Amino acid sequence: MVLALVLFLIMYVILLSKPDVRWITALVFAGIFVVLGILPVNHVIKAVNWNVILMLTGTMIVVEMFIESLMPMRLAELLLKKVSTVQWAVVVLALFAGVISAFVDNVATVLMVAPIGIEVAKKLKVNPVPIIISIAVSSNLQGAATLVGDTTSILLGGYANMSFNDFFWFKGRPGICLSVELGALATLPVLLWIFRRNRQPVHQDVETEVNDKVPGLLMIGVIAGLIVASQFQNKPELTNGCICMAFAFIGLIYEKIRNGKDYSFKAVLQAVDYKTLLLLIGLFIVIEGITEAGVIDAIAAVFVKIGGHSTFLMYTLIVFASVIISAFVDNIPYVATMLPVVQGIAVSMGIAPYVLYYGLLIGATLGGNLTPVGASANIAGIGILNKEGYKVSTRDFLNIGVPFTLTAVVVGYIANWLVWGL
Repeated sequence: MVLALVLFLIMYVILLSKPDVRWITALVFAGIFVVLGILPVNHVIKAVNWNVILMLTGTMIVVEMFIESLMPMRLAELLLKKVSTVQWAVVVLALFAGVISAFVDNVATVLMVAPIGIEVAKKLKVNPVPIIISIAVSSNLQGAATLVGDTTSILLGGYANMSFNDFFWFKGRPGICLSVELGALATLPVLLWIFRRNRQPVHQDVETEVNDKVPGLLMIGVIAGLIVASQFQNKPELTNGCICMAFAFIGLIYEKIRNGKDYSFKAVLQAVDYKTLLLLIGLFIVIEGITEAGVIDAIAAVFVKIGGHSTFLMYTLIVFASVIISAFVDNIPYVATMLPVVQGIAVSMGIAPYVLYYGLLIGATLGGNLTPVGASANIAGIGILNKEGYKVSTRDFLNIGVPFTLTAVVVGYIANWLVWGL
């Protein structure tokens, strides 16, 4: 276990300090974990969340066709026409991404909204890096608001037998959605402060004509498909990924028919960010390795030892430890491991587990916003910026991620305790 933890920490130091080689670093350390036997060879394939990989790939293809249709440029113009300053343009775009991510996977949300942010930055001639980072962290925040917003929410719903409506109102009290949304509202002044110097006036007419509406319909189809699929229990594991790939395939066939036999898929397929996909594959393998080695189980045991019999102390420990851990560890295996632990803690303390469940979800979901590699949505957003030729340093991310995350966590932590802890 010690060796796995040491290798994991070394990998993350390199990931944070050498952003240009993150995908190589993740793959190299994944290979080390396998060669050293920390993760058995026959566990490598199942360690990768292929649903996420397929969803990313399919959405990237649809997004590229969406961009080529000029719809993001038109949406950017419509947005800029409604706001008075650059500051408010960025804030509205981040809030818009947050609302979408409450119903659609965070990664898919970033891939859909980021092209609009890129076009806004181009039209206003400002740096797109902070804009895309704001979109990513806002998407991560509201993913915990509903059953369908994030994989961690799906894990909680399945384990605690909660329905879609239970996230809004449960056992005569507001569900976790209230705490998440209050945290989201609290981030509004944070974003306004971060972009306080961007008060240049905005003057924009809606001039762009969309040359093809089908890619826009495909985007809507992806969103609708993911929402509809979320309503079914016990669906196949690769459902969301297959939905995204299906719409990508339909789009490619449509483009071939529309443009004739000389049309080449090369331009669209080149839009797939293979480095981001390889980075995620490497991370999935490493995380499975430390899980197999017992690192996450050991962390869970520490909670029981430190928390004692104080509900408030245990709740506080779960929330803020989850924030810190999820800044470096993928929150999916962490939440999956901690849910039965949290339930056992609640039984031993003689309390209902819901305040601890919600605390776990708030901390684990938002903690990914502390670092550029703490959440898949962050990785996807940075990958888009890299493709556009922009380099994102760890400091660039921390300048937005830290104040945003701490504000949302503290407000959600207090609200959840007032509703479920007292």
